[in-house]
Amino acid sequence: MSWSDTAGAPKGPVEKVLYEVKKTIVGQDALLERLLVALLARGHILVEGVPGLAKTLAVKSLAEAIGGEFHRVQFTPDLVPADILGTRVYHQPTGEFQVSLGPVFTNLLLADEINRAPAKVQSALLEVMQERQVTIGRETHKVPDPFLVMATQNPIESEGVYPLPEAQVDRFMMKVVVGYPSATEEFVVVERALAPAAVIQRIIDPESLIVLQAEADGVYVDPSLIEYAVTLAHATRDPARAGLGDLARYVTFGASPRSSISLVLAARALAYIRGREYVVPEDLSDLALDVLRHRLVLSYEALSDEVTADVILSRILANLRVPEPAGRGR
Repeated sequence: MSWSDTAGAPKGPVEKVLYEVKKTIVGQDALLERLLVALLARGHILVEGVPGLAKTLAVKSLAEAIGGEFHRVQFTPDLVPADILGTRVYHQPTGEFQVSLGPVFTNLLLADEINRAPAKVQSALLEVMQERQVTIGRETHKVPDPFLVMATQNPIESEGVYPLPEAQVDRFMMKVVVGYPSATEEFVVVERALAPAAVIQRIIDPESLIVLQAEADGVYVDPSLIEYAVTLAHATRDPARAGLGDLARYVTFGASPRSSISLVLAARALAYIRGREYVVPEDLSDLALDVLRHRLVLSYEALSDEVTADVILSRILANLRVPEPAGRGR
């Protein structure tokens, strides 16, 4: 059950933030939930979807609800690393170089259409995503805390785009695929477009979000669930271990060990959002596709047979034994 399934007024700060964002966002419950999971788990998120699905509006509304600073960078082929990280600028009156910090120094960074920039610019985000710092010249600068990178990419264009390097993709905790709204949801979208835009109230501040992150860190994860996450990651590398040897020809490289870590951390944050002090198997299975789909390197045979990462992962999940955690707390 997701947060949107719970009736009544919002109670905790997490529910209040989501309730506030829903003033401007219709549908997209999975995206909003995973955005908050990424925030609480200190991860980053890659969103894939066609234009016009409110991806940018979702991040901007979330930034307003948590009172954080929001920057948007439109990635283009002529972008250079200094445009996003910052650079040293010569100050003539003093005769010294001063550091001008780039837009990555924010709480929520939207890297719009990240696959439009060349690999040199994409790789410039590696340090700031992993280490949460930027090195300019000989000086290292920390980015604000909390810090979330949400990158978007358009799946329907093939000209003028640069595929993300595997090392870059692996830094994203989740990849969320956003689809079209239903007819009812789209009706509400059009109806709201005819009225003045809703004003998002600040529910919490970045300092409060850091406290929520610490509380999410205290959610209990049973060792059997950690073993389940590890088994799932291993099954993507060797499908035969899950009794699915016929899938081996479709997978060139399976998920990295970072996927196991990300899945457990994300499941812990999701359990906190759903009001529990412990993780259940459904928290892992609900997030498995989002955490793992972008970490599989498929073979040409998979492309020719139209076998996607989601198809492979769904079969593996259906074939694995779901553990029954012994404890519901410490």
